[in-house]
Amino acid sequence: MTDHEPGTGSGLLTRARVRALLDTHGLEPSRALGQNFLCEPSQIERIVRLAGVGPGDPVVEVGPGLGSLSLGLCRAGVELVAVERDQYLLPALAEVLADHDATIVQADALELDWSSVLDERPWTMVANLPYNVGTPLLLGVLTDEPRITRFLVMVQAEVGERLAAAPGERAAGIPSVVTAVHGTAKVVARVPPQVFLPPPKVESVLVEIVRHEEPVIESDPDDVLELARAGFGQRRKMLRRSLAGLLDSDAITAAGVEPTARAEAVDLAGWDRLARQYRSERGD
Repeated sequence: MTDHEPGTGSGLLTRARVRALLDTHGLEPSRALGQNFLCEPSQIERIVRLAGVGPGDPVVEVGPGLGSLSLGLCRAGVELVAVERDQYLLPALAEVLADHDATIVQADALELDWSSVLDERPWTMVANLPYNVGTPLLLGVLTDEPRITRFLVMVQAEVGERLAAAPGERAAGIPSVVTAVHGTAKVVARVPPQVFLPPPKVESVLVEIVRHEEPVIESDPDDVLELARAGFGQRRKMLRRSLAGLLDSDAITAAGVEPTARAEAVDLAGWDRLARQYRSERGD
């Protein structure tokens, strides 16, 4: 089938076109930068559909690469800002997006001043995130950039499960606590390795995160994170041991949490109560 046959996502990047772009521009996917390029039009269409974005919606994409997903987003009519770290990809990306309403920003998203590229409207992040920066990037944006209110991001399956894990689940940890403080996350789809060039050795998932409109905890998020880090830093130990030096057993009990519980069993309300008790114990 060609790029323009029905059912292939007319005009979207196929495997053959991705290979041609790489060859034309003398490029190779960078393993160090976690580059795996989408090359299956039906998957691109599914991501755009699940993102729920359309004409005029402000969307930011991190790690557009050769523009496979970018092109799908532009075809949906969004107002796109694409943030790409790899300067060597920029000519190919500019070629792919030449006829579309897209702003290409060459920057490391982990260090980017988001106010330089986002206005005050609520933005959606839609991205196939490089595997090596998925977790720190998402947690950083959730914590520091309230203008991005919705996310649909592709990450390594293990990362996605950690972000969306509920209390009591094995994958629960600091990423799930930070995510729960700022939004609601769920895994909405799985993506096989075969839709990428080169195919990664692991499965990917699409994670949807919707930022809370109002705070869902009463305590300082920094206190919650400090306690969660201590708890999950020794996750096999009971809280009375892992939180020693921060809260003793009586204080944990006063917060309505069992001192014999382990960190993964504590829900967000429990971390909130522990954080308030922690502040009270400090006399703040």
